[in-house]
Amino acid sequence: MNKPLRRIAIFCGILVLALLIRDNWLQYVRADELTSHKYNRRVEIERYAHERGDIIVDGKAITGSVETEDSDFRYKRVWKNGPLWAPVTGYSSQAFDSSQLENLEDGILTGNDDQLFFDRTLSMFTGEKKRGGNIVTTLNGDAQKAAFKGLGEKKGAVVALDPKSGAILALASTPSYDPSVFAGNSLKDSDNRQKLLKDEDKPMLNRALRETYPPGSTFKVVTAAAALENGLYDDIDAKTDSPLPWTLPQSTTPLKNEGNIPCENATLREALRVSCNTVFGKMSDDLGNKKMIEQTDRFGFNKEVFTPVRADASIYPEDNRPQNAMAGIGQASNRTTPLQMAMVASAIANDGKLMQPYMVAERQAPNLDPVYTHEPEELSRALSGENAQKIQQMMETVVKDGTGTNARIPGVTVGGKTGTAQHGLNNSEKPYAWFISYAKTDDGSPVAVAVVVEDGNANRDDISGGGLAAPIARDVMKAVIDSKK
Repeated sequence: MNKPLRRIAIFCGILVLALLIRDNWLQYVRADELTSHKYNRRVEIERYAHERGDIIVDGKAITGSVETEDSDFRYKRVWKNGPLWAPVTGYSSQAFDSSQLENLEDGILTGNDDQLFFDRTLSMFTGEKKRGGNIVTTLNGDAQKAAFKGLGEKKGAVVALDPKSGAILALASTPSYDPSVFAGNSLKDSDNRQKLLKDEDKPMLNRALRETYPPGSTFKVVTAAAALENGLYDDIDAKTDSPLPWTLPQSTTPLKNEGNIPCENATLREALRVSCNTVFGKMSDDLGNKKMIEQTDRFGFNKEVFTPVRADASIYPEDNRPQNAMAGIGQASNRTTPLQMAMVASAIANDGKLMQPYMVAERQAPNLDPVYTHEPEELSRALSGENAQKIQQMMETVVKDGTGTNARIPGVTVGGKTGTAQHGLNNSEKPYAWFISYAKTDDGSPVAVAVVVEDGNANRDDISGGGLAAPIARDVMKAVIDSKK
């Protein structure tokens, strides 16, 4: 072989060797990554080649699948009353992926999860059409409808928990959206999604889990818990060391109360009943920033919560003395999700035991056999049983003859705390209305609720936790109690 031909042969050999190396690298090193890559269209086509399993509430499907035409995606996801359930289910779109339960439980819903291996294998022999499994939620349909109806056209969120198990009974966020309007892959679907993304009211924002607010005076139950747990006070009917006026530490600024209310040396019960800023601001200062952070940690603050859908962390900040005093009444840079405040009410109602919030009770194979059943899990001991019961007495006084009378339910013991949270530069924005509560029956407490309302159309003087949020919490609690009869 002459020299030019030898060079060409060597060059071709190198090319063949490079091709073999590249082919084996793709086949054996990157195979799994490419097979499941989000831009692999075959994955998406396979995902919608079969009927997707359903998400279940109260034994009924709130989702479904319909056949599509003129598309290589055979089935499209649909929801029954999409805006009502979108804060729970999220969306599943042929063009825009998925979110929340539709995303986290995609393996079960598509039938591709390893937990369904036996079911898939059996289908190969029986010739049955492939179908996804179901996700059975903990949601209570009546409570969810009461929450959604109560919020109406106002911006806000509601979370209801079963204190004894941590099961999420209601999770509403308004304004909401219908996931069905962009479940396909047409230009119309794309336009519909763009309109939702550009909407100034942010209908796709899950305010129950992904928005943090100043908690306002609802946070005073946490400050009271810190005071009792650290021995600052013991008797809720004994006078506190609370002068009036009281000046914020390291400043000349007096902390104001809302109106002329009896806060000088008020007892813990009376201070919570009329919501004294001076009493709880001084209490937070007496305890100090470190002890306040320790107490909030025990209620679940300062870290993300997974339900399994992720909720943002609620924050009680490391701060200086004046800011720590303000944070003790739920202002300054103290911020929380509605889920977190529902967890606070839940732990108090459950005699101090905080349960892990969850919304998936069971995963089912397509033949409805369970492949996973959730076992309730204790998240922390937020406070002692004795101190939790003292705060229950205080919260029940708030509803009996304090700022929370709008939450009363005939024949039912209700505890609650109102909040009106200031925000914006120099508190220039309209405040948020808060209410946290629980109800008790002869069988204990079946429900704890947190409500926040952002009512931009209301007159500033008309915005209060007792006026706007308490009636919503009352209706949600009543719906849960009635559903158990």
